[in-house]
This record gives sequence, C-alpha cells and structure tokens, in this order.
Amino acid sequence: QVQLVESGGGLVQAGGSLRLSCAASGSIFSIGPMGWYRQAPGKQRELVARITSGGSTNYADSVKGRFTISRDNAKNTVYLQMNSLKPEDTAVYYCSANLFPRGGTAWDDYWGQGTQVTVSS
Repeated sequence: QVQLVESGGGLVQAGGSLRLSCAASGSIFSIGPMGWYRQAPGKQRELVARITSGGSTNYADSVKGRFTISRDNAKNTVYLQMNSLKPEDTAVYYCSANLFPRGGTAWDDYWGQGTQVTVSS
C-alpha cells in the first residue's frame, strides 16, 4: 500500500532549473533517510543526494553546489532543487525512502516510478 510518486521532471535548456518532488503515501509508521538516484541510458544507477530524517545531507560530487535536497517531514515529501543544469544531468530520476510501514515488521527500501529529466544544449 505504500507508494512513492515523483513529479516535476521535464525538458529544460542547459543552465535552467527544475524542482523534483516525491511524496510517500499509504500506511506509514515512520520514514528514515530519503534520497534521489538517477540513471542515464547505458549507465548504472547512481546516488545523487540523500537526506536523513534529521536533515543531514550528502551529494554526489557532480551535483554539489548546484542541487539541493530537502524534505518536509509533515508531508512525507522529499524535494530536489536542480539549478545550473547540464546536458550530462539528463537521466531518469528515482526517489527512494527507507521506511517502516504501519503494521509491518521491519524497515525496508521503497522506490518511486521515476521521472525523466532532459537537459538540452
């Protein structure tokens, strides 16, 4: 019953900005770290950014200074503000969350369906 739904992807020119959102819904007891991954054609999925429930963040070197991850714990939502976009940022972006479902027995990782980000030159 738990779902993660991403939104905000699209087509943008190099130097532009996009803001991705990911909302977790369903019967959730608690949400731990959340993050954003991306996968470009022919490449492996890589971690872009992560944020703990307390707000501590980590970024891939390739996006540091350009991307900002944040979360709204009251809304079970994580965001990725992407500025100064480059063509090499083009990928499908996936949201993830480590959470404990209500009525469940353990923490587990959940994934969104992905949202396409295309940066043109």
